[in-house]
Amino acid sequence: MSAQKPIIYQLLPRLFTNYCETPTVGGTIEQNGSGKLNDINSAILGEIRDLGATHVWYTGVIEHAHDADYTRYGIPRHNPYVIKGHAGSPYAITDYYDINPDLAVDVPHRMDEFEALVKRTHEAGLKVIIDFVPNHVGRQYYSDAKPAGIEDLGHGDNHEMFFTPGNNFYYITRQQFAPHINLGNGKDAYVEFPAKASGNDCFNAFPGQNDWYDTIKLNYGIDYGNHTEHFDPIPDTWFKMLHILRFWASKGIDGFRCDMVFMVPLEFWHWAIPQVKQHYPDIVFIAEIYDVSLYRPFIDYGGFDYLYDKVNLYDTLRAVETQNHSAALLTNCWQTVEGIAPNMLNFLENHDEQRFASPFYAGDATKVLPSLVVSTMMSTGPMMIYFGQELGEPGSDAEGFSGLDGRTTIFDYWSVASVRRWLNRGDCKGKLTEQEKELREMYRRVLRLANSEDAVREGSFFDLMYVNYENPGLNPHRHYAFMRSHGDSTLVIVVNFGDSDSEVAVNIPRHAFDVLDLPEGCDPVATELISGEKGCKVFASSQPFTCKVPAHGAAIWKISRNRIEPLRPACANVSEPEKKVKEVKPGKKSAAAKTGRRKSK
Repeated sequence: MSAQKPIIYQLLPRLFTNYCETPTVGGTIEQNGSGKLNDINSAILGEIRDLGATHVWYTGVIEHAHDADYTRYGIPRHNPYVIKGHAGSPYAITDYYDINPDLAVDVPHRMDEFEALVKRTHEAGLKVIIDFVPNHVGRQYYSDAKPAGIEDLGHGDNHEMFFTPGNNFYYITRQQFAPHINLGNGKDAYVEFPAKASGNDCFNAFPGQNDWYDTIKLNYGIDYGNHTEHFDPIPDTWFKMLHILRFWASKGIDGFRCDMVFMVPLEFWHWAIPQVKQHYPDIVFIAEIYDVSLYRPFIDYGGFDYLYDKVNLYDTLRAVETQNHSAALLTNCWQTVEGIAPNMLNFLENHDEQRFASPFYAGDATKVLPSLVVSTMMSTGPMMIYFGQELGEPGSDAEGFSGLDGRTTIFDYWSVASVRRWLNRGDCKGKLTEQEKELREMYRRVLRLANSEDAVREGSFFDLMYVNYENPGLNPHRHYAFMRSHGDSTLVIVVNFGDSDSEVAVNIPRHAFDVLDLPEGCDPVATELISGEKGCKVFASSQPFTCKVPAHGAAIWKISRNRIEPLRPACANVSEPEKKVKEVKPGKKSAAAKTGRRKSK
């Protein structure tokens, strides 16, 4: 078997194993508690692996701004006025060399607990990804855990200069930090003079509530006053960030998800990534990026292994689902990334995006199958799942700093009810509802196909829409059809974003058989991989490929070239009940029903 197609499971440990059943809105850690690294046990990791995941992205493990008091352990307390929520943003790092103490059972041994989690994760057959946040740090950055001989960021900076290549930060000289938020009064007030630029390229002393006022922008050698670049000699910030990357790589992790990479000079990545890979050749770098025009430079020159495909595939799938855009637009998505598709990381949810099941998105978790199949199977690149997504988590809580916005908070101490029911305090013999069980099983089937089927993991892609736009048997506004093929197996994949069950007839052009080097004929025991249904299927350019696709459903028909026979009248291109290998017994739900797909009326 070739290398696996990465299936990444993202989770925030602070929320993931927090079993508080009645969290208080805006509550402290004393009121609401926090999940712990130690609680992510082998049983939980086994369930994540069984779902089809190959990697776990542990979000928020590095120490960041937080309101909890750990001064008894020598950890400075952060001023609450420059923290977002009581728990703080995982992207306001306050010590790049330390673990978030909220996640530790035994705080003095928090790094040991992280290293044990890495070991446990590997033993479960999963790889470990953590965040690298290169563009900014928390407002009160100070490392009490840095290795001997390492200077803190900002140490030795010239505070009288807005920019100089040797500084780590940008200074708004002779001005006090005065954001449009309350900074407190008296001895409890937060005072910063001179002000430092904020992380979202806010180069003044007055960021607003929607700015990243809790962070400080790092200086990589660009003078934003006159937009000149100063990369020779190598800026001090570059060396410090390279050391941080190597430090975490030495802990045995398998990859970095790199935050907002386009806000850091491309030249830094070109310089740093090869140096990390020189010692850790298998480590992967994943880029959060939102500009299609930068995709190829960040792969070819920057050295990234994978990039978020948010503004291309994610935004298109969301528009098809929520704005009545045509499914035919999905053809533009693969064309946009043609040649770099294996480098694209697809997703339907992450910590920045609204939950699929939320009223702000689809409003119904059972509508996810078309989007899930397309994002998982369109390319050989990675697919990412956000914890609770597979349970239909709706993001319906207004947790505190994070209001009712369809997202799961990253700023508050909180507990996610659907995940709590699933984990059941770590034994994973949970108390899920029937719908949650069915949805999770549907995710499991689709995600596991990504690596069990060679055609998905490493096969070729062929878009079938160009010969079906005027085909009365397929509605290009609601249906999308494509093929994946490798070796003995070819998959004909049809998804239905519509509200009605469909009998779809897909034209497959002769060109597809030539390009994929496939024989024509019929497969008498073709298999639909989601439901397990079997039936005779015509697979030829002379006749359409027909199949039933339920409303908000998908059909993935597997054709084996070793079984293809010449066309014959007896092989009607339908899956008749008598041709099914497995009948559904009365009183039992069909496999289609179990995966949230509607049966034909």
